[in-house]
Amino acid sequence: MAETGKLGEVVTINMGPQHPSTHGVLRIVLNLDGETIVDARPEVGYLHRGVEKLAENRTYHQFIPLTDRLDYVSSLSNNLAYCLAVEKFFDLDIPKRADYLRVIFAELTRISSHLVWLGTHALDIGAMTVFLYAFREREMVLDLFELATGQRLTGSWVRVGGVKEDVPEGFFDKAKEFISIFDEKIDTYEGLLTKNRIWVNRTVGIGKISKEDALSYGTSGPIMRGSGIKFDLRKDQPYSVYDEIDFEVPVYEEGDVYSRYLVRINELRQSNRIVKQAIDKIPAGPVMTSDPRVSLPSHEDVYEKMEALIRRFYIMSKGFKVPKGETYASIESTKGELGFYIVSDGESKPYRLKIRAPSFVNLGALLVMTKGYMLADLVSVIGSIDIVLGEIDR
Repeated sequence: MAETGKLGEVVTINMGPQHPSTHGVLRIVLNLDGETIVDARPEVGYLHRGVEKLAENRTYHQFIPLTDRLDYVSSLSNNLAYCLAVEKFFDLDIPKRADYLRVIFAELTRISSHLVWLGTHALDIGAMTVFLYAFREREMVLDLFELATGQRLTGSWVRVGGVKEDVPEGFFDKAKEFISIFDEKIDTYEGLLTKNRIWVNRTVGIGKISKEDALSYGTSGPIMRGSGIKFDLRKDQPYSVYDEIDFEVPVYEEGDVYSRYLVRINELRQSNRIVKQAIDKIPAGPVMTSDPRVSLPSHEDVYEKMEALIRRFYIMSKGFKVPKGETYASIESTKGELGFYIVSDGESKPYRLKIRAPSFVNLGALLVMTKGYMLADLVSVIGSIDIVLGEIDR
């Protein structure tokens, strides 16, 4: 479709919903004046799963694996955000070791997710070598996930009240091996990109969003921090044991694709720093709460073992009941604020569940970041938002 206006002939075209460059089955309806973007409207609906509705038909425990499939490159972070919301109903006392393990795996998840972003974003703009290097290091992180959870991508490992089980012997040794080499690997990525003139030309001054627009559109994560807003839930509303760990929040003022790149590169360094401290500080002890409302008791005599067996059957088949009320909990996920709002009617399944997904909210600012730029810049901007359609079109 074409129309003639004061800008010249404006042509409407579709970008997507095929996967390349749109980072998922995303369709963008574009109005172009030549190659200049006049309007860019995201259209979702091609991956619809109805996961919020599915939550109403599953127990609180049974829903955990479905959280893995939201931002599926950040599955353990999704588990954590959901479990924190459910735990608010009970005001649970989480064992310290479990909290440290949650932080370790949340930050390893951030590293894994940012490596996927870095590799695919660079590939979009034409840098293939970085893609190969980033995925090489990501495999090392996935090896750690597999060792601890049995899965490389969708672990379903965080539980209401703690984590599924303690990490096996040798896990921390392998984690330390990765930590010891990773900063050097980040130096390699930066050596390939940060001052590369093609990379600079494709990212500096492109896709700018002001501090005011970043706030008004509700963006979070690297987009917000790339526009000069120093806000990170790990610092401003600490959860787990983030308040016991020393780290910095990278912030850049320019609000362009390049700033968002620098934010995430420095977040890789900070996550590596957090994991190192958490491993050094982690205490011994249990990894699951002993609160009988959500966990199975540990008994010694035969009668109590039978009681535990009956309770296990009940929890697995019927689920634990949650007090009436509503709650919201959020974390600083890899892409921004990930939150779960849950309404309970006192039964073992959520009455209503709503997910505050950062990719969905951040994508809403696409037009602000692309209007007036060239069609080729749209690819750079989408990569800098770092979206996963699983949590957008949920």
